[in-house]
Amino acid sequence: MQQEAAVHTGIQSTREPGALARWWKEIRHNRWAYVFISPFYILFAIFGLFPVGYSLYLSLHDWNGVRPMEYVGLENYRYVFSERGDLFWTSVQNSAIIFLLYVPLMTFLALVLAVLLNSGYIKGFRFFRTTMFMPYVTSMIAAGFVFQIMLGSHEGMVNTVLSDLGLPTVGWLDTIWGTRVSLAILVTWAWLGYNMIIMLAGLQTISQDLTEAARVDGANNVQAFFHITIPLLRPVILFSLVLSTSGTFNLFNEVVSIAAPDGFKGGTRYSILTPMILIYNTGFRHFEFGRASAEAYVYFVLIAALTFFQFRYLGNRDK
Repeated sequence: MQQEAAVHTGIQSTREPGALARWWKEIRHNRWAYVFISPFYILFAIFGLFPVGYSLYLSLHDWNGVRPMEYVGLENYRYVFSERGDLFWTSVQNSAIIFLLYVPLMTFLALVLAVLLNSGYIKGFRFFRTTMFMPYVTSMIAAGFVFQIMLGSHEGMVNTVLSDLGLPTVGWLDTIWGTRVSLAILVTWAWLGYNMIIMLAGLQTISQDLTEAARVDGANNVQAFFHITIPLLRPVILFSLVLSTSGTFNLFNEVVSIAAPDGFKGGTRYSILTPMILIYNTGFRHFEFGRASAEAYVYFVLIAALTFFQFRYLGNRDK
């Protein structure tokens, strides 16, 4: 047995250097290919992996960016889940409310517009597609200032028109729900065209033969749409919902442009404060980098769980 073990060990020892030598030979043979692709991986490691790991390290420390770090363990995480960290959960709640205000409507409108443009009955397909997509590439800061001018309480364009028509004016940016609705309108205007393009791309991958076959079997256009088009388009709709969910919780430029750097104005205190605004304020206004990192990691876990829920319960399932 000892001889067999020795022989077996000897075989392994002779094989391993051969495999290692072949591996190094392959690397030397493809060395220029590795050199050419190395900038991406180097930059990804510096600007991608390192910040993720360093923020986890920061979340376990108390640091203001100047004085030496002080290890506090899970204290920053306990702060987020304590009553003192209720502002974080307020920002999560605000994002959930804003999500419900605009995402269902925006997704529905994007689907309707995509179906209309894909139907072939509308002339100038490229013109309308480009026009609907233009808000997505527009500067959100500039768009936010325009919306401020339009929705101003006293001299805003919208309230001026309402006054001329004899209708009561609306405090768009002076009330909690008015500010939330205003932000939802801005985000819908900005992202409707983007989601429409996604829906349109999905519709163009669906063969028209399936719809024609359903019509031959006696189905009308509405039945063919709900029983053929929608099921086949469900992965695309799910993709759009996941992007909209992540985008809602990541709102930053839209909030800053329509409200203030901290996400509130006057009587609308914290009404549209989002997690990204809160994390930015904690880190770069209050200089509590450890606490900001802990908030970022809790936020990441929440988004990951929500995304998993969407894929699990809204994705393709066997019926």
